[in-house]
Amino acid sequence: MGIKRRSFLKGGAVGALAATSTFPAPAISKGRKRWKMITCWPKNFPGLGTTANEIGANITRMSEGRLEVKVYGAGEIVPAFELFDAVRGGIAEMGHGWDGYWIAKHPGAPFFGGVPNGLAAYEQVAWIHWGGGQKLWDDMWADFGVRAFVSGVNPPSYFGWYQKEVNSLDDLKGMKIRMAGLPGEVLNRMGVTSVNMPGGEIMSSLQSGIVDAVEWGNAWSDLAFGFYKVADICYFPGIHECGPNQSLTINNEAYDSLPDDLKEIVKVAAWNGTMQLYSETVYHNAAAYQTLKQEKGVQFKPLPEDVISEFLKVSLDVLFDTASKDPHALRIYNSYMDFRKRAINVAPTDQLGYLEARSSQL
Repeated sequence: MGIKRRSFLKGGAVGALAATSTFPAPAISKGRKRWKMITCWPKNFPGLGTTANEIGANITRMSEGRLEVKVYGAGEIVPAFELFDAVRGGIAEMGHGWDGYWIAKHPGAPFFGGVPNGLAAYEQVAWIHWGGGQKLWDDMWADFGVRAFVSGVNPPSYFGWYQKEVNSLDDLKGMKIRMAGLPGEVLNRMGVTSVNMPGGEIMSSLQSGIVDAVEWGNAWSDLAFGFYKVADICYFPGIHECGPNQSLTINNEAYDSLPDDLKEIVKVAAWNGTMQLYSETVYHNAAAYQTLKQEKGVQFKPLPEDVISEFLKVSLDVLFDTASKDPHALRIYNSYMDFRKRAINVAPTDQLGYLEARSSQL
């Protein structure tokens, strides 16, 4: 998706064009549209929820009210995992979620949400914007009547919150762990039982013992959930979720009814959300980490080497097996893995080299 460097805020006579939309859901009055954005997140949740709010507000503001977006948290209109079908069916015009949840719709979907042993956040965005990922994404969802844009990206997640130490791979086997999408499939193949559930159910499931451990995000979001109150051991690195990005899924009929300047506003608002979520999370993570460690008594521990080695190895098998189920998914996989190889090659002389040098001062 190329972001055009031009002024698109002066719409001319586009109000009359907007009024010709045949999409039944938005209320149209004097050339203005009202859209609903549903989300996979609890209402106003730090980072994910607030980014969705900002995207909606930016679309409304940049369009000078010609496209008004109201944002709804998970469960206010439909449950979190029903977002895709709701947007596809016109219950809402757009939704802010994670493509990793939609693997049952298409095996290529997880590659646009971030996969285990995959691209880091900045690499993921680079592949989608500059490496042909957006075109592959558009083609994947075309038959479903939707499209998607990147609308948020996160630093690596924590591997999870545990009530007892994990000293080896054997300690993981037999556990029930909340881990969604393809990372959960990796755990399953390692002899662990993965459990998928939306964010709003995670804390209660941990408290009640439905699961033994949970993962969600990083310091800022996990502090907000309060996982440390039940499980005070946090394992890293996030090899399962290296740079998860969020997607703005949009009903094609609704999107195609927009004049060109409003389409561009939607794209720019999504891109702004991408940068907002990443920068806001990086900033708040620094303070949240100190709070968790110094005030809440959380023990941050690196994963055992045998867990890391096995997880990374199995994840590559899972990625290939998943992509092999569909010709287009395999095209996505080949493009993704080609860029991943190049990103790995340059990393020691780029981000990785610098971060290792800086960390040596600690």
